[in-house]
Amino acid sequence: MTHDITVWANDRCSKSRGAEAILKERGVDYLRIPYLEQAPSRAELERVLQLLGTDDPRVLVRDGEPEYRELGLADASRDELLDALTQHPSLLQRPVVIRGDRAVVARPAEKVLELLD
Repeated sequence: MTHDITVWANDRCSKSRGAEAILKERGVDYLRIPYLEQAPSRAELERVLQLLGTDDPRVLVRDGEPEYRELGLADASRDELLDALTQHPSLLQRPVVIRGDRAVVARPAEKVLELLD
């Protein structure tokens, strides 16, 4: 079965739960990827950045996480940030919702609606 929408989700994140609730309310079938267990590859991160319309991985980084400070990522290069996201998926903004050639970081959760029109 192919899914039109993919959600990189985290059970403990209210934004992830909110975005998924919106999809369920509208009867939208989607593929759920628990990214903490299945960290996205470098290629997947590059593709999502393209779909987000940016080359800057900082849009995907949670800079408030302790690991962000521990790893000294404030001045990190693009490559260092992408490497950190693949090795430390807890640094990933969530949820990331992908549909076709578009993606959103659904913060707030209602941003997922941009992909449904």
